[in-house]
Amino acid sequence: MRHTVSILVANRSGVLVRVASLFSRRGYNIESLSVGTTDDPDVSRITVVVEGDEGIVEQVTKQLNKLVDIYKVSNISDDPSIDRNLALIKVKASLNNRSEIMQIVDVFRGKVVDVASESLVIEITGDEEKISAIEELLRPFGILEMVRTGKIAMVRGDK
Repeated sequence: MRHTVSILVANRSGVLVRVASLFSRRGYNIESLSVGTTDDPDVSRITVVVEGDEGIVEQVTKQLNKLVDIYKVSNISDDPSIDRNLALIKVKASLNNRSEIMQIVDVFRGKVVDVASESLVIEITGDEEKISAIEELLRPFGILEMVRTGKIAMVRGDK
């Protein structure tokens, strides 16, 4: 089972390395990792997606809470939450198929963020399935390059 763990940490050099090392030392593969500052410039949020059972996540959570510069660790997998991924996809686009590609982008509520003579760069946000779906539809046109972020997530409501 996939688990999403939200970690609030001090925005200091070396904190991310210590967090990632903890997972690595225990042999757990991080499927997705995103880091960014919060509304407080001294605090960063690390969102980690890891595969494993509940016991693994509980063990990692306990170990993370022992690290210096860790403020809060939450397994938000079962909480009502909002999550997003971002992808930039550069796809071959000739004059003949450009409008067809743009229709696909519109259906997925994406944006064309760069136009060149033989390619388009598309920005798409959404859950993992949405990004995978547009990727599959664009693949026949020829994906030249693609980059995806890890998941970012936030619990809904007042929690």
